[in-house]
Amino acid sequence: MSSKKKTAPRSKKSAKKPTSAPKKALKVGVTKKSRITVVIADDHSVVREGLVSLITRKTDMTVVGEASNGREAVDLWKQHHPDVTLLDLRMPELDGVGTLKEIRSNDEKARIIVLTTFDGDEDIYRAIQAGAKGYLLKDAPREALMDCIRRVHAGETCVPVHLAAKLAQRVSGETLSEREIDVLKLMAQGKSNKEIGSALFISEGTVKSHVKSIFAKLNVISRTEAVANASRRGLIQL
Repeated sequence: MSSKKKTAPRSKKSAKKPTSAPKKALKVGVTKKSRITVVIADDHSVVREGLVSLITRKTDMTVVGEASNGREAVDLWKQHHPDVTLLDLRMPELDGVGTLKEIRSNDEKARIIVLTTFDGDEDIYRAIQAGAKGYLLKDAPREALMDCIRRVHAGETCVPVHLAAKLAQRVSGETLSEREIDVLKLMAQGKSNKEIGSALFISEGTVKSHVKSIFAKLNVISRTEAVANASRRGLIQL
C-alpha cells in the first residue's frame, strides 16, 4: 500500500500583509495668514524708527519700506503696493496731500492713513478730500494706531470722533475763496493792503473788501488773529 505524501501546512509568513490605511488629506486653509504690509513716510527719522519698532512687534503686520519725503513715498508705493501706507502731512519735496493725490492717481483703492501732529479742520478736510482713509494724530495711543491700520486694511474709514467733529464743522462752515487765501498768505508776511494789491494785481479797495470778508468768515477782529486762526486751522502754513 503506497503512502500518500503529506502536504506541508502553509507558512503564516506567506500570508498577504494588510495594506496600510491611506493617509488623511491635509485640511484646506491651513496656510499661514499673510501679514499686512505697511510703508511709512515721515521726514523725522526718530518717528520712522519708532513706528517700525512698534509695527514689527505685531504678528499680523510687517514694514516693507520707509520714506523720508513725499517723492520717496510715491516711489516706494509703486515698488511694493503696500496694503496700508502711513503718511505724514508735512514733508519736503512733496507734501502729504500731494503724495495722496499722486498715489491714488495710480490706484484709487490705495489705503492711506495720515499720521500727523496737525489737527486743523482744513488739514483734515484736505486729506480726506484727497482720499485718505484714516486720519490720526501722532500722540494717539499705540493700540489706537494698530487698530486704525487693521480697520483701514479691512476697508473701513478711521477718523477719531473729535477730528470727525472738526471735519463736520469745516464742511458746514463758510469757506475762504482762493483769492482770500492768497490775501491771507501775504497778510502773514506782514504786507500792507497796498503791497498785497500790487502783488496780486488788484486795487487796494478790493484788498480791503477781501480782508473784511476774511475777518467775518474766521470770526476775528485783527490781522494777527486772522493769521493765527488760519495757521491753526491749516488754511495757511507759516
